[in-house]
Amino acid sequence: MIKSPSSLLSTTALIAGIFFISLVPSKFAFAQTEQQIKTEIQKKLGSNAKVRSVTAAPVTGLYEVLVGNEIFYTDTSGKYLIQGEIIELASGKNLTEQRQADLNRIKWADLNQANAFKTVRGNGQRQLAIFSDPNCGYCKRLEKSLQQLDNVTIYTYLIPILSPDSAQKSKQIWCSADPYKSYIDWMVNGVTPSGKTDCSNPLDKNLAFAKAYGITGTPTLFFIDGSRFPGAVQVSDIEKKFNALK
Repeated sequence: MIKSPSSLLSTTALIAGIFFISLVPSKFAFAQTEQQIKTEIQKKLGSNAKVRSVTAAPVTGLYEVLVGNEIFYTDTSGKYLIQGEIIELASGKNLTEQRQADLNRIKWADLNQANAFKTVRGNGQRQLAIFSDPNCGYCKRLEKSLQQLDNVTIYTYLIPILSPDSAQKSKQIWCSADPYKSYIDWMVNGVTPSGKTDCSNPLDKNLAFAKAYGITGTPTLFFIDGSRFPGAVQVSDIEKKFNALK
């Protein structure tokens, strides 16, 4: 028997409704599993570490566990915490490394340039932001290497995190007539900063930003696409990144 158009529409609607309803518990159960795993792992880690999120990993049966800014993996029971990298053999891609890079990315616009001192070399078209502590040996090594860069604008954000003396030097650098010159004199030439420390400065704001974005070490570099390079990066790697941004 041929059904009427209205009857066909009703049947179609009913099937669609059943299909939709069947999906809801599945999605809910999936989210519930992630929350259960997160609760279980947080319980085992206690107050020593904060589990930020638990999400499905690229490999079936594994879940990504984000603790602070570090990626771990676990099973569906949350019994194991696995430290390591997932590499896709067909492409050779390090999926964990890519994921970590995405998590570490920031918005360039979130950087308040008023809280940094800047230097411009050549046409200044290429931009780079650096978080630095004046007592950081790796920062000094980086600054010596950066003298080779041209056609660049560098924004330097001081975050005194290594010692009480770091705060003293940071204030003296910031309060000087030419903060960038005072900074380079110390970092590259070994001329100890001097002068006043009581001027208005952005150090507390920089420290708050660093905490919010998980900047726990110096130097830390950021490029205009928001990507983060930690440590005393080689100038050749910086040039390579600049070329990739063109």
